[in-house]
Amino acid sequence: MKLLLSALALLLVTGPVFAVDTPHPFNARDLVMMERVNDPQLSPDGSKVAFTVRETDYAANKGITSVWVLDLGQSDAKPLKLTEGSSPHWSMDGKTLYFLSSKSGSTQLWRVAPIGGTPVQVSDYPLDINNFKISPDDRHVLMSMDVFTDCSDLACSKARLDKVAADKASGRLYTQLFIRHWDEWSDGRRSQLFIAGIGADSKLDGNPVWLTRGLDGDIPSKPEGDDSEYAFSPDGKTVYFDAKIGGSIRTWSTNFDVYSVPADGSEAPKDLTTANPAWDGYPLASPDGKTLYYLAMKTPGFEADRFAIMARDLATGKTHEVNPHWNRSAGPLQISADGKTLYTTADDWGDHALFAVDVNSGKVSKLVSDGTVTGFNIAGDRLIVARQDFKHPTDLYLADASGKGFHQVTHFNAERLKNIEFGDWQWFTFKGWHGDTVQGYVMQPVGYVAGKKYPIAFLIHGGPQGAWTNDFHYRWNPETYAGQGFAVVTVNFHGSTGYGQAFTDAISQHWGDRPLEDLKKGYTAALRKYAFLDASRACALGASYGGYMTYWIAGVWNKPWKCLVDHDGVFDTRMMYYATDELWFEEHENGGTQYDHPANYEKFNPLDHVKDWRVPMLIIHSANDFRIPETQGFGAFTALQRRGIPSELLTFPDESHFVQKPQNSVQWHNTVNAWLKHWTSPDNTK
Repeated sequence: MKLLLSALALLLVTGPVFAVDTPHPFNARDLVMMERVNDPQLSPDGSKVAFTVRETDYAANKGITSVWVLDLGQSDAKPLKLTEGSSPHWSMDGKTLYFLSSKSGSTQLWRVAPIGGTPVQVSDYPLDINNFKISPDDRHVLMSMDVFTDCSDLACSKARLDKVAADKASGRLYTQLFIRHWDEWSDGRRSQLFIAGIGADSKLDGNPVWLTRGLDGDIPSKPEGDDSEYAFSPDGKTVYFDAKIGGSIRTWSTNFDVYSVPADGSEAPKDLTTANPAWDGYPLASPDGKTLYYLAMKTPGFEADRFAIMARDLATGKTHEVNPHWNRSAGPLQISADGKTLYTTADDWGDHALFAVDVNSGKVSKLVSDGTVTGFNIAGDRLIVARQDFKHPTDLYLADASGKGFHQVTHFNAERLKNIEFGDWQWFTFKGWHGDTVQGYVMQPVGYVAGKKYPIAFLIHGGPQGAWTNDFHYRWNPETYAGQGFAVVTVNFHGSTGYGQAFTDAISQHWGDRPLEDLKKGYTAALRKYAFLDASRACALGASYGGYMTYWIAGVWNKPWKCLVDHDGVFDTRMMYYATDELWFEEHENGGTQYDHPANYEKFNPLDHVKDWRVPMLIIHSANDFRIPETQGFGAFTALQRRGIPSELLTFPDESHFVQKPQNSVQWHNTVNAWLKHWTSPDNTK
């Protein structure tokens, strides 16, 4: 199939590139070239912070991640770049930084002094290390590696991989799901936990102990699990982790359980949460080792249920909810040194904020808001926070453990930002479905002039249990549209997170009615409130669920729009059930399986309204999107072409549900912007 691009898009792909020191509106090249700060880790005494920075090698079309350190005891200290690598972790004595690097040809554990120096390789295993943690006594490393569970050691798994690679027959034979997941084909391996001692030479034992042998599950979970899903007890004698067990059932179940296992591997893992058939995970032991905190959902099969904070008395096994009166869904936990306060993040009215939770009373206090907290770490009386907002990519901020004295300590991208012009924005609310208060925002275009009207980019978020928040998004950043002269309108419709669990729950089995009512009412409210919005030049755009909604409104609410942009959307809800990877999602959102409840899948099926399509549409879908397979996009493009509706298809053979490679991202934005400008130009709005 030929790649179909308009002439305008082709021109824009190779169009002007603004110099960093030239004042200009924010654009896609600015977006992909920003340095991305992540994963802050305080030293045990809180005097230093290690973190990662991803820089973009645009010519090589990739990001390069490095480990950095900043001395927090010196007000004029500058961040020090130590080495390429990721996942920095401090030794308990604060004298060493461990990190992962692939410079040896595979991903292994390395160490380096926090003052700089030559990194030293610590492990030399035949398989990649996915993630790791250092034991409290500094004598062991807990790590995850992908292995064949019927193998006896790492060498066996490596030999099997080598045999498959050497085989000239390329067929794969499957006997159970998953066949593929998000963007990877399953090869039969599971992520499993191993522990190895650190020898006198500072190298890891060559034969690590397999702690989770016999469990048919991934630790941490795939595809985005990390080391927040496992933890040591304070004395280092026990390891806690979460896992979802059980062959094909993993594709239609969300039943993660929390386990404990002796750190020496002397006993098999023990399931601590068998009573809850929903998701339990993210274990964290109290500093005195008497209590295990973890997160738990209550609804089986529902991945967007509220995560409550649970506490388990490890002596008696009694469990209670810490925060029963807080109607937000908590993220992975950290705890203060005295064990009295838990720290977590959650969506909250357009922010992704940092909260402190009193373990005794359950009282919740908001520590950091007005933006998005992408990471944090607590050590002693110090709190380090990675924060971003619409106009600022992530930097690090320091505060005391109560959130006081909050101030910025890194200034990455400062030179770039000083010459970039952003659009201003404002939250607004209105009465949506069921009379509930619904929130959205409107962003002015760069160079806004009072009294002038501007074309509209109406953005529809994915999830659907997600939200438009005050963040510096690297794929759907509203400032990229503001930089092109568009006003941006968004609505956090029913189903969005950060407004209470009942608000989130309201979308399930109602994909096409309740959120559509919110979108209609929100769009009308924005037009009434903001006179600069030009309703005669408006296009709607969405991805994932937002893409589904774009296909849906193409048939049932197409009058306001001059054009549509659909990224990785669901076109046929029936086939989506059989073609997707995570069946639990489809079954919860549609009230069961398609074969038992076919009417539920047909109720809001965009395919059934193609006869009413009339609006020009750009479709984008990638080959490695196994969440919403590319045939959904192909089917919609076929429908548009057959009906004679102006349409284009952009497909990426090397991207997944997300377009992440720098040059692909720029091409994506330029193609979308060309489409928007073409259909909102005066020639096409008469």
